[in-house]
Amino acid sequence: MLTTEDFTHFPLLMWEKVLSKVKKAVVFMDDRCAEALHWNGGAAALLEAGARNLKQFSSFEACSVNEPKAVFVVSTLLKGTTIDIIKDIISLSHFQYCVVFTTVAHSVHLLANNVTTEMEGSPVFEQFEEKLCEWMGNMNYTAEVMHVPVVFAPVSQQLVILPTFAQLFPLLSPDLDTINAKRPEKKRFGSLGDVDIHSLPAELQIEVKSLASALNSMFEATSTREESFAVGPMSRLIAGELASHPQAKNRRKTAPNKASIIFVDRTMDLTGAVGHHGDNLVEKILTVLRPLPGHVTDVQVDMLELTSLQRTPHSQDTLAPGCLAQTQPSAARSLWEAMLTSKHKESVMEVRRQLVEAASKEKLPIKMSMGRVTPEQLCSYVQLFRSRWGALESHCGVLQLGLATSQTLRHPSLPRWDACLAFERLLLQALGDSDFPAVLRQLLPLMKPRGGEDSSSSGSRLGEDECGPDELILLLVYLYSLADEAQLGDQDAVEEELEKLERELIGALTLVITRETELSPLLQKLTGCANPAELTTERAHSTVQKMFETLRGLSHTRDNLKQLRSVYTASDGVHQATYRPFLRQILEEVFHPDRLECPDIEHMSGGLTDLLKTGFSMFMKVTRPHPNDNPLLFLFLVGGVTPSELRLIKEIVSTHKPGTQVLVLSTRLLRPMDIPELLFSTQRLAPDIGV
Repeated sequence: MLTTEDFTHFPLLMWEKVLSKVKKAVVFMDDRCAEALHWNGGAAALLEAGARNLKQFSSFEACSVNEPKAVFVVSTLLKGTTIDIIKDIISLSHFQYCVVFTTVAHSVHLLANNVTTEMEGSPVFEQFEEKLCEWMGNMNYTAEVMHVPVVFAPVSQQLVILPTFAQLFPLLSPDLDTINAKRPEKKRFGSLGDVDIHSLPAELQIEVKSLASALNSMFEATSTREESFAVGPMSRLIAGELASHPQAKNRRKTAPNKASIIFVDRTMDLTGAVGHHGDNLVEKILTVLRPLPGHVTDVQVDMLELTSLQRTPHSQDTLAPGCLAQTQPSAARSLWEAMLTSKHKESVMEVRRQLVEAASKEKLPIKMSMGRVTPEQLCSYVQLFRSRWGALESHCGVLQLGLATSQTLRHPSLPRWDACLAFERLLLQALGDSDFPAVLRQLLPLMKPRGGEDSSSSGSRLGEDECGPDELILLLVYLYSLADEAQLGDQDAVEEELEKLERELIGALTLVITRETELSPLLQKLTGCANPAELTTERAHSTVQKMFETLRGLSHTRDNLKQLRSVYTASDGVHQATYRPFLRQILEEVFHPDRLECPDIEHMSGGLTDLLKTGFSMFMKVTRPHPNDNPLLFLFLVGGVTPSELRLIKEIVSTHKPGTQVLVLSTRLLRPMDIPELLFSTQRLAPDIGV
């Protein structure tokens, strides 16, 4: 029987195809593929396979005369910008042998070239091979072009992410308006649930079909027959594409292994993604440490404590950073797994235990101390390894995780996590007692420029628990995602009050943003400005207005659901109001001992068979496929999953059905600040596919 381990091993098998071609080659790789490789052995895997060098996929890179072989690994279509970059690199080099790997299947290339009929062989790839020889200057030189789905990154035994699709996010109300604007009035869609794949912009169609193709490759390689289920409009489109994939139909007839896969839109529960209630160490590490350049998941760990270098403004540029990724079976790998799915306190204790154990193995003079774990204590343990190269090499994984923990615990912005959590709890209690405008109004006093009269800080230096614009935006998303849970008053009066209040909030938030002396990465992405000098009041106001247009639609993301419409339990006078995670509700339905059929978990693999069963069920009892029918369950979170949700999934499975094999697939591992970036992105309908 298949286990989740077979699927976490699958990405390595795909990379083996690339590694078999890199001997004596210079490898050019784009950021998305580099991030996938990072979690599959990293650059070391390429160099051990015989690669001479690894370079960025850029027109500014080239090779010398004594480097005749190149391997390109790209996550995009072989069209447009991608072709231009490959041509530039070849033109500046002296290659005689070129291999190009693309993660986009040939069938999707045909679609991108407006070819709808099935064709024998791989004509698009064959034509590109001829172009490569032409650019190399000799048609007798060797060129190979092939598709390999190196899009999967096994972050842990429980989680596989797909960095290539990190920007893929479920559609929102403004997207429906954009889609409808290009359609005749009589053919406009009433809701996001009515949108079909063919009505999406070409770039998004290609993104969805590429994802379905990658999943099909995984099931093909493991001889798995999947039953697909979907919750949410985007999930329905992806599951539908997987079900109708030409190769999937043949595979499902003969594959001996069975599995269920449930696709869930992130927009079904944004409260859990932006909230600070997770009590998870990794979530805090991802939030406060800087991302690795070009990566969406891993972060930079400052390694200065392990060297004799003096800390200067430029020391971080001198020393390569550490990271969280632990790809080899080791003590560090088990520590990473524990940190990802344990509570904050348990994780910190385990970090200390592993550091003490590593120091003891190396017979280092460690001073034991019980009680509360402090960042200084962890740092002192790590410093014992300074300049001891053998010990450093043996325990570098544990040391990187230890440093990541200590740097997070003493980070100046960490107190704002607790401040946000406290305010979220207040808002949660207020929702059950007041109408939405009354709850929303509680945010208004927080919207003050930093360093104002009431603040102890100045400029971009925050007071320990003072909310900046990033935190205010998170609180707005948190509250609007729960707007439907508020008390209902006179609808017209509430609407009028809300419009007036929103104008005040837009003005206040615009002022907060324009008074910033330094723009955070989130504000830079939202406004399109790199520094405050570029940011005009008009531009800030326009950005905030568009933000509120999106926020208004967040309370309606579950409107089409029949049963799982709420993520909120109001106070009953004895117990406080609580947030009830959407994933918890889905898994409780899936593992219910009576195998109840939940109308919101829609079966997508049936096709005509399902339609016939629907008809027969009107006058006879019909058994439909259930997600709990199969020994292996995949949960695919479209738009990202948080570390605290991974812990939640693990706990529910162990409580309701111990021993069940559950693997989480997702487009990315989320930090709270990722959600505003994805929600307010102008590229949601037109992702970058290299054209």
